[in-house]
Amino acid sequence: MRIKIKNLDSSYIGKTIAVKGWVRSLRSQKTFSFIALNDGSTVAGIQCVYDQACEGYEETLKLITTGASLSITGQVVASAGKEQAVEIKVDTVTVIGTCDAELYPLQKKHHTFEFLRTIAHLRPRTNTIGAVSRVRSALSFATHKFFQERGFLYVHTPIITGSDCEGAGQMFKVTTLDEGNPPKTPQGKVDYSKDFFDKPAFLTVSGQLNGEAYACALSDIYTFGPTFRAENSNTARHLAEFWMIEPEMAFADLTDNMNCAEDYLKYALRYLLDTCGQDMAFFNDMISKGVVEKLEHVVSTPFERLTYTQAVDILQKTSKKFQFPVEWGIDLQSEHERYLAEEHVKKPIILTDYPKEIKSFYMRQNDDGKTVAAMDVLVPSIGEIIGGSQREDRLPVLEKRMDELGLHQQDYWWYLELRKFGSVPHAGFGLGLERLVLFATGMENIRDVIPFPRYPHHADF
Repeated sequence: MRIKIKNLDSSYIGKTIAVKGWVRSLRSQKTFSFIALNDGSTVAGIQCVYDQACEGYEETLKLITTGASLSITGQVVASAGKEQAVEIKVDTVTVIGTCDAELYPLQKKHHTFEFLRTIAHLRPRTNTIGAVSRVRSALSFATHKFFQERGFLYVHTPIITGSDCEGAGQMFKVTTLDEGNPPKTPQGKVDYSKDFFDKPAFLTVSGQLNGEAYACALSDIYTFGPTFRAENSNTARHLAEFWMIEPEMAFADLTDNMNCAEDYLKYALRYLLDTCGQDMAFFNDMISKGVVEKLEHVVSTPFERLTYTQAVDILQKTSKKFQFPVEWGIDLQSEHERYLAEEHVKKPIILTDYPKEIKSFYMRQNDDGKTVAAMDVLVPSIGEIIGGSQREDRLPVLEKRMDELGLHQQDYWWYLELRKFGSVPHAGFGLGLERLVLFATGMENIRDVIPFPRYPHHADF
């Protein structure tokens, strides 16, 4: 029976087992060889000692190259080396898939992350991307676990939408029209009534608006799915396709929202530290020194809570020089957010009550007429990791705000009806999974924490 390599420990000593995986390296001596095998279940892999006394040794050895896939049976024995507790004394080796050593791009040497993006179909075989994948999986599972344990319902919101949640217009259009000769209206514009949906349609930037509809019937829900932004942004923090976690809570205000966001982050990171010890040790040693200590600090420390106005005052009074000047009303830049989290409070911080002019139309306006009940969670190394708000549940206020921003109310008729038929206070937030993985691992580029990154001029694989 095949055993996953991650499960092999001293309890298997003396037992004959089978493992399957890919060759990381091969070292041949005069009478035996060391095969480093990895099946993706752990960063460590297993050392297999292959002796010339085994049947077919010489013929099989010729087929064993880095990248080849093997099935190995043998006895688990205590390892004489310091890097692993056990190893396998091989009985038989079956080559499942050969690998051309001259063509295989992953050799036992350092490869840059930029190079690995050009072979995204093979990069999960590397230690780093393999570990990233396991961390991403653990955080995804912890997300579902957190919300399910608290009675939230998992709702699947649309990928194709006719609504622009953020009101920013940076959306990918979905159409079946002949782009070379689209039908036209008498006014010479593209006639979308002839398109598949009879109207312009787009890839969603957020599941929030649909999530609100379900929260206003089922109380507490969350979405977790892909979202898309057609921003021509080439930074290490932005992707054109990413995964969003978006809870929405009925009968909740901004304080409830802040509490949920803080509890969620602490829960997910605690789960990661408890279940991915080897991978986190790898990141701590090889990628970002002190990342484990950083996460432990986040999990064990109450988040700081400040208003946007207080944050601006802090930024204006510091002697630190910023590239972007600070004044009330600006959208805080990453350098401002990171200063507040990394240098001023030295822990995560939740900022609230932002100017309404820099926030979305659906956020509840405060009594001062200048700010909205918004919140951003800022963490060291990343800056903003969560954005959310209490939603505007008063129909006249919401309609007025949409008019101010030039949004067509008919495009949001169903959203407005939620405020007509049993409106309730409700709140929610959004977190990009990739930024959470980036923060948790200490990786520097968001393109390296998603399996197949999409960004300007890149939609390969």
